Amino acid sequence: MSRVHLLATGGTIAGKAGSEVDPGYRSGEVAVEGLIDAVPGLRALAQLRGEQVAQVGSQDMNDALWLLLAARIDALFGANEADGIVITHGTDTVEETGYFLHLVVKSPRPVVLTGAMRPATALSADGPLNLYNAVAVAADPAARGRGAIVVLNDDLHCARDVTKASTTDVHTFISPGPGLLGSASYGRIRYFRQPPHPHSAASEFSVDGLERLPRVDILYAHANMPADLVRASVSLGARGLVVAGMGNGNVSTDAASALAEAVRAGVVVVRSSRGLSGDVGRNIELDDDALGLVAADQLNPQKSRVLLQLCLARGMGRGAVQEAFFRY
Repeated sequence: MSRVHLLATGGTIAGKAGSEVDPGYRSGEVAVEGLIDAVPGLRALAQLRGEQVAQVGSQDMNDALWLLLAARIDALFGANEADGIVITHGTDTVEETGYFLHLVVKSPRPVVLTGAMRPATALSADGPLNLYNAVAVAADPAARGRGAIVVLNDDLHCARDVTKASTTDVHTFISPGPGLLGSASYGRIRYFRQPPHPHSAASEFSVDGLERLPRVDILYAHANMPADLVRASVSLGARGLVVAGMGNGNVSTDAASALAEAVRAGVVVVRSSRGLSGDVGRNIELDDDALGLVAADQLNPQKSRVLLQLCLARGMGRGAVQEAFFRY
């Protein structure tokens, strides 16, 4: 049997509510052994070990926990103590944690993230089957080489492509554009494709020697967007900015001028889009060459922030950052 190590971080999957139909709940209340014991047949899928890394709602996931998770995964794989990893995680930021691990974990062994939209105490809780399928994927030799995989609601998503599309719907996770990586039905796995972009060992990014990540802020563009939001982030120490732009990454004329000022001050600025899907191209409506901006290509704002943090941690200049966004 494959050896699967479960790293629990909290989230709705470990949440408790006042009753089976109470919409309010407390994240991270159920410990890792409780999660395992709640899933019939789970231990038949793999030699399973559990470890409590954190007990937080994923709105409180942070850079320090990302670095801790990556280091723990590298240690487990480096010591040959696991054939696959499962991480239980809140759904709010699972796509960001997943993409970070997709880029920095150096092993071809699978890293699988899962969670739930309903707490553990809810009527028709979705967490147990999500966890069952996640362990099945992590134990599957065919999952090797696919990077970080997000498993929810019978779907397999590449961590690069997945995003949360609804606040409460159980079928909230989608992969717009590239589509699903595969599917899972009560532990029976099918794969549809391989991730085409570099990840894991093929990625140039690593957490070796990395104690912290640079500050990168996301600014949401809107009609009548003021320029002082840009200046505020720069004054507070942001080394990078990601703009969730309108349409094809557009911002107001005043905001564009402020972004150009930030670039001249040494801040790297990436234009993404607040839209759900589509590419952000260079020099379409804004003159990126003249303003000194980076186009996010296919990455949404939250994924753009992750990649920009890693680029800045490696000391990349603006040109190298743009190439990284085209590659990753």
